[in-house]
Amino acid sequence: MPQTLDNFWRGTGLLPDATQPIADASGVARLLALCPAHAQTPLTDAPDIAELCGVATLHIKDERTRMGLGSFKALGAAHVIAREAEAVGSGDWDSRLVGRTYVTASAGNHGLSVAAGARLFGAGAVIYIADTVPQAFALRLAGFGAQVVREGDAYEASMEAAQRAAADNGWSLLSDSSWDGYTEPALRVMEGYTQMAAEAASEIPATPTHILLQAGVGGLAAAVAAHARHVWGDAPQIIVVEPDAAPALIESIRVGAMTTTDGPVSSMGRLDCKTPSLIALAGLSRDADRFVTITEDEAAAGVATLAAHGLATTPSGGAGLAALIAGLNLPSDARVLTFLSEGPEDG
Repeated sequence: MPQTLDNFWRGTGLLPDATQPIADASGVARLLALCPAHAQTPLTDAPDIAELCGVATLHIKDERTRMGLGSFKALGAAHVIAREAEAVGSGDWDSRLVGRTYVTASAGNHGLSVAAGARLFGAGAVIYIADTVPQAFALRLAGFGAQVVREGDAYEASMEAAQRAAADNGWSLLSDSSWDGYTEPALRVMEGYTQMAAEAASEIPATPTHILLQAGVGGLAAAVAAHARHVWGDAPQIIVVEPDAAPALIESIRVGAMTTTDGPVSSMGRLDCKTPSLIALAGLSRDADRFVTITEDEAAAGVATLAAHGLATTPSGGAGLAALIAGLNLPSDARVLTFLSEGPEDG
């Protein structure tokens, strides 16, 4: 059964003076309206899984087809790069950022967004990945024109290498995490994620009672939580789900300070982040009601159940649903909203 911690910082937040997530999605929607690849992703009802989990309704925001990249991350870094191309103000869109190079670390999907966004506007992309990242992701990154560099055995080592490369070469570091002295790019990455929250809010037939959000550094969870509070106030209970091998957010909430955790490599690779994003922690400590961890076995069982119901994904993409399937014991009248954040690795 998932391990749970109630958020005793709810409302005030652990870091009230830190930069908070952007809740308004209108700026993202304006830029996306200019993109021919943009289309709203579906909100799917899953009555069979709802019955299995003992809840009244289950709505799944399915991000597996987002802009042809197979993940919600398509909304993040590409949004930042599009904003910068717009700021140039003149010239053909496909050459506005010629001469600029973006560099980042990624477990796959954030790197795809950086690579795709850079290519759209004529910039270069260099993506650092850990040795544990599947080769399939490395090949996809290269297919979008990125230079792929393997560095270290974990995301944190890849990020350190990306930071060094940015400083040494004058490249633009575009991380989806944030820390003291590095906030604006990550803030705008997270702003991009509010689009899927806004779409879900426009599609769902009634205010959800519970929202389940998987988290690595916490960008998706914090952006969606901020928009949910903007739209629905305190009505939904927001539950954040992490791997028990990388409980960065739940431990930070437990001890009352940003905390770096230790643990084995998780099968939930895109969530296997041992240090939270500063902005995400600030937002989630204010907006989330509960933090939950799930085991590797619970993630695997959840993914198998989802696949059996035609919702193929990865342990990362289905972690929120896996927590529900593993036994969160929500009320029988619960109206649950959750997010299928990526497609299967072989999809």
